[in-house]
Amino acid sequence: MKKILTTILLGLMLIGMTACSLRPTNSQPINVDIDANAQNPYGSALNILFVSSQTGIDDGFFNQFCYKGVNDFLVEHPDCKATAIMEPTGDPTNCIEMLKANVSDYNVFVCSGYQFSGIANIAEANPDKKFILVDATPTYEDGSEAKCDNLYAMTFAEQESGFFAGVAAALETKTGKVAVVNSIAYPSNVNYQYGFMCGVDYAVARLGATAQYIELPKYSGTDVTGANVGGNYIGSFSDEVAGYELGKLLIDEGCDIIFVATGSAGNGVIDAAKETSDVMIITCDADRYDYGYYRNRNVILTSAIKRMDINNYRQLTKIYEGEFIGANEVLYATSDSTGYVSTEGRQQLSADTLETLGKVYSLIKARTLIPSSNFGLSLSEFRSLLK
Repeated sequence: MKKILTTILLGLMLIGMTACSLRPTNSQPINVDIDANAQNPYGSALNILFVSSQTGIDDGFFNQFCYKGVNDFLVEHPDCKATAIMEPTGDPTNCIEMLKANVSDYNVFVCSGYQFSGIANIAEANPDKKFILVDATPTYEDGSEAKCDNLYAMTFAEQESGFFAGVAAALETKTGKVAVVNSIAYPSNVNYQYGFMCGVDYAVARLGATAQYIELPKYSGTDVTGANVGGNYIGSFSDEVAGYELGKLLIDEGCDIIFVATGSAGNGVIDAAKETSDVMIITCDADRYDYGYYRNRNVILTSAIKRMDINNYRQLTKIYEGEFIGANEVLYATSDSTGYVSTEGRQQLSADTLETLGKVYSLIKARTLIPSSNFGLSLSEFRSLLK
């Protein structure tokens, strides 16, 4: 029974990508020439197929950020080729079937998102090919977890990125009230939530901030074990109307900074902030600054990020240089894989907040400061460490 529960929990953790797939209306495609219908013959050092679902590589968000790592690799290795294809429905079965239909035509595959988690049987049947799976743990067709020598799967410690968001919100709030909005209480979402709450608690206890996170009992989440995790959960990854309504309720409660770690439903929260002159948003996974423009201002304070781009680049480089090793890895700040946007012109944090976040990042990277997560350190344990 324990093994079955572990498999179920691992499967649910694969929702990481969807947890934050906010689709912007003003996306900027990456400047690379890709023919989605091309069937490239072998002849380059790496013949890469990038597979995604629903939004493709010009979504301005998750898939585009994933593909950036491929593009960066191609710039440095002009002898290599890449083709991108997209499965429009997002159905995991269809995604795997699409991958099967193309597996004979390429030698490297970058698979973007949990929809491709059921990749293990394909990888084992093609030991001469290399696979990179982003934001998911690989499984066999029966749903059991897999580890393949020719497959590298990356997931991320969302609680670390959430922690940076919480510290930033607590230091920047003017009303003293902040909040995090999630979709459904799957582990990746709870990680973001708990990380955010720990960040606020840390800023109040150690950094002199005056802030509290607002939770609306009606919107409390229930995690995969059946536990009430609190927070503010929309209950959907795609219901933008529900996101807007929840955003308005939190704004009415006095929240002036909201961390949005949810699906496209989070666009509704951002729209609610655009209607209110003194409310700011922190987004997740990738730099969403371009989505925040509204009239004469931008509502994006910063973005908590997961570095799919640099890790795709790293793994492609290892394949190219013959140093690739298959693994299922959770990535942390120790490998610069979690963080926040600090680039000038892409965030609106004060100089003092940026300086403080830099110090906090060093503590997280050194693992001397570990935020709570759904199946790790509890919130009560973290709070006790602050006393």
